Amino acid sequence: MLGTIVNVCTICAGTIIGCIVKKGIKQEYQDALMNAMGLAALVLGINSVVQNLPESEFPVLFILSIAVGSLAGYMIDISGRFERFTDRFAKSENSSKLAQGLSTAIMLFCIGTLSILGPVNSALYGDHTFLFTNATLDFVTSMVLASVYGMGIIAAAAVLFCWQGSIYLLASLAASTIPDAMMTEVSIVGGILILSSGLGILKIKDLKAINMLPALLVPIIWFGIKSLVM
Repeated sequence: MLGTIVNVCTICAGTIIGCIVKKGIKQEYQDALMNAMGLAALVLGINSVVQNLPESEFPVLFILSIAVGSLAGYMIDISGRFERFTDRFAKSENSSKLAQGLSTAIMLFCIGTLSILGPVNSALYGDHTFLFTNATLDFVTSMVLASVYGMGIIAAAAVLFCWQGSIYLLASLAASTIPDAMMTEVSIVGGILILSSGLGILKIKDLKAINMLPALLVPIIWFGIKSLVM
């Protein structure tokens, strides 16, 4: 849980700093920070793919996963549904700026490849790299959001703790039943999604990485079917 605790602390710290700034962080500083985070996401994504692809037992599975997962995500319209959900949440709170900021923060902190794969890697391998990177991203994001919406953004830290804690717990309980080969394939797909997130942060290409999240389930389904057949 170390990575999750660090992630929560960085959100709290970022929120406090953002509130101290009060007048907001200059746009050029925001851009510089986000560019740095975008480059970090690109490097992490590429590294995950390069490290795991040579170990893959099914070299074309990641292509199938991205294709099928992305198609499913776009058909379901995960991104659109979540945006509409947060819009309703904001309206239910009389369209307050805080409600909009908080819903945006929860989406950015929780719905992402780093926030999902991070607790899994932490539970299975004791590797906190993804979570530490996610913590850095969330620190910058919470600082910017808090400078605009106020101290209420800190509530997103509690949501993140429950979210990542649940994933960590499930991964820990299922550790003995998760084959290394499956995690290799999931890591390849996850690396590609992190890479796509980096491209979005850098505003090179908005690939709507949220819609691509079902791709992470394809290797799991594949290995599930394989175990039943074999």
